[in-house]
Amino acid sequence: MNHWAFVIAAYAVVAIGTGGLALASWFAMRRAEAAVEALARGA
Repeated sequence: MNHWAFVIAAYAVVAIGTGGLALASWFAMRRAEAAVEALARGA
């Protein structure tokens, strides 16, 4: 049985998961930066 399909699928799952985590982190960073800016303007 050829195992390369499973190897490629595993790499794809890891790549998609890593990309999703990076994107979620980026959005969280943007929200945090906006909150800091709002606090700085209000203070």
